[in-house]
Amino acid sequence: MHEIKKFIENVTAQFENLTFKHRYLISRELRQLETLDDSDKLIEKELYISEKLEEFKAFFEDRKNNLPKITYDENLPVALRKDEIIKTIKENQVVIIAGETGSGKTTQIPKMCLEAGLGIKGFIGHTQPRRIAARAVAQRISDELQESLGKSVGYKVRFTDVTENTSYIKLMTDGILLAETANDRLLLNYDCIIIDEAHERSLNIDFLLGYIKNLLSKRKDLKLIITSATINTKRFSEHFNNAPIIEVSGRTYPVQTVYMPLNQENTEDTEDDDELETEELDLRNGVLKAINYLFKEHGRQDTLVFLPGEREIMDLAAFLKRLIYQILRSYLYTLDLQPQSKTRSLHLTKVYVLFYVQMLQKLLLQSLVLSM
Repeated sequence: MHEIKKFIENVTAQFENLTFKHRYLISRELRQLETLDDSDKLIEKELYISEKLEEFKAFFEDRKNNLPKITYDENLPVALRKDEIIKTIKENQVVIIAGETGSGKTTQIPKMCLEAGLGIKGFIGHTQPRRIAARAVAQRISDELQESLGKSVGYKVRFTDVTENTSYIKLMTDGILLAETANDRLLLNYDCIIIDEAHERSLNIDFLLGYIKNLLSKRKDLKLIITSATINTKRFSEHFNNAPIIEVSGRTYPVQTVYMPLNQENTEDTEDDDELETEELDLRNGVLKAINYLFKEHGRQDTLVFLPGEREIMDLAAFLKRLIYQILRSYLYTLDLQPQSKTRSLHLTKVYVLFYVQMLQKLLLQSLVLSM
């Protein structure tokens, strides 16, 4: 019995060189070891544990020695607070980071966690509200680390898992992390969780925040970072026992605002009338009018249209698609009637078609985002 205790003490003394998941697996084997009475089975179990221990230690050393080279985009406001953020992460179990859109929170903070020594004993789990965002952010961080997607940075969404055992940062939807709690109640696959876009306060995010709050007392080695817009950050902090808040400014750009209401007053020939006529535009024609205005004022540029829901997006996309065919028919008809203006008409056709095809692609992309 004394030899078994000594063996267990020797094994547990090496836990610092194991990932959290591997510590759990070895601990389970040690508990089984204590129940064995047969000397042959006991020796066999000790040999098995020793082999696994060496295998897991080698895996841990590989993770330590193959960390990617970390660089930051110094143009992003969050990168200017790098040292302060890394220091705060090291000194606190929970950190709230608030910043406006464009501050660089989503892409730079996972790399700061790596520099703070996280990601070796488990994944740096980074949640996103939508699947397309998880894929895009994983690709962006991989590009910044100059590595292929799936090596140091991977992502997991429904039906798709692009992560390896060598990965350090794992992007995923908050629903995926919530589902993993069913089989990994202590979240031993992770040594840091980043809950991004927490201000959206979806059901998944609220469930995760409540679950992890209870888990933190059981796992003192788990770090939690909550990133949010500058909305109700104090409430997040109070929920996690007055966790420190770091506020990062965003980048601003000059914006010109042009109002184009759907209801427009028609003032022609109404000087003597008591009431003005109102021209009613539906949503599709209102968007088309704005697109034409932008095309005339700024030329063919990227345009983003925000709509109330998926139905309106698909409806407008179909409307613009029909419009493309109408433009094609119109200019092809012009080519037949006026051979002398063939070159100019063909040029106009290409310009309009390219413009509206681009708009259609943008709207379809927005539709895809909302449908995730």
